[in-house]
Amino acid sequence: MRLRLAGSSLAEIARELSVTPTTVTIVSQGQRRSRRIEQAIAAKLGTTAASLWPERYRGSDDGPPLASPGGVASAIA
Repeated sequence: MRLRLAGSSLAEIARELSVTPTTVTIVSQGQRRSRRIEQAIAAKLGTTAASLWPERYRGSDDGPPLASPGGVASAIA
């Protein structure tokens, strides 16, 4: 929902990153991790990956992802 309000979509992010929409969806749902995709989603929303996935990042958006799964699919779909 938030992505649509921001004028974007997971499919658009997939095109921009040359990955499949399924890949972006899987990352957004927390089933897989990709710093590049997480940061692209966050940028479209005008925030940081750390604020969307705090359980995955230590201290800052640039920190390494943590091992715990989680997703924000309902917030960004």
